[in-house]
Amino acid sequence: MLLAGIHVGCFELFGTDRIRAVRDLKGKTVAVGALQSVGHVFVSAMAAHVGLDPQKDIAWAVHSPEEGKRLLAEGKVDAYMAFPPDPQELRANGIGHVVVNSAMDKPWSQYFCCTMVGNREFVRKHPVATKRVLRAVLKATDLCASEPERVARLLVDKGYVKRYDYALQTLRDVPWNRSRDYDPEDTVRFYALRLHEAGMIKSSPQKIIAQGTDWRFLKELKKELKG
Repeated sequence: MLLAGIHVGCFELFGTDRIRAVRDLKGKTVAVGALQSVGHVFVSAMAAHVGLDPQKDIAWAVHSPEEGKRLLAEGKVDAYMAFPPDPQELRANGIGHVVVNSAMDKPWSQYFCCTMVGNREFVRKHPVATKRVLRAVLKATDLCASEPERVARLLVDKGYVKRYDYALQTLRDVPWNRSRDYDPEDTVRFYALRLHEAGMIKSSPQKIIAQGTDWRFLKELKKELKG
C-alpha cells in the first residue's frame, strides 16, 4: 500500500553529446541497473511522455552503476540514469551532461520520485505502528531540509555512504520542503498514465489508487505536523 510521498527530485538522466533531449534517445543505448528497475521505469516513463516506445525505440544495456558510469565516460552508451551519489560524482568528474534533472525540470519536478509503501497486511493489522513509522520518516525529511550537514555526517558515520561531500550535495540538491505541498495521488495518476503508455502496466490510475493507496495516515499526520 502506498502511504505517502516522501520527496521530489533525486534522479537525473545523463547523456553524451549525442543526447540533448529525451527524444534523442530514439535508436540509442541507455545503461540501467536492471530491466524493470527504478532507473528503467523512470527512463521508460520519460520516453513515453515524449512519444517514444521505450520497448522498441531504446536499446537497454544492463550494467552495475560503476560499469554504467564508465561506459558513459567512454561514450559506449548514450545515456545513464543516475541516482545519488552518482549525479554528484558524474558532475564532479565532468562525465556527460544532465539531460533531465527531476528536481528542476517539469513535469518531473512536480511529482514525487520516492514514496513510502507498507505491506498491505502489516498496515491492516498494525495501524498504530504504521503511523509511527510514517511519522518518523516525515520528520526525518524535515531534518534533511533543516540540518543537511548533520544528516550527511550521520550517513557517513553509520557507513551508509562513503563521501561526506557527495552526501551533503545530495541533501542540498533535493527540494525536501516542496514535498509538503504536493498530493501523492497526483503522482500515482501521472506515472500510471506514463507507464500505461509505455506498455509496462495494464491497470488504470483509478484502479491503482483505489486498490493500492491508503492516505489516512498521511492526512492525520499533516494535521499533527502542521502540514
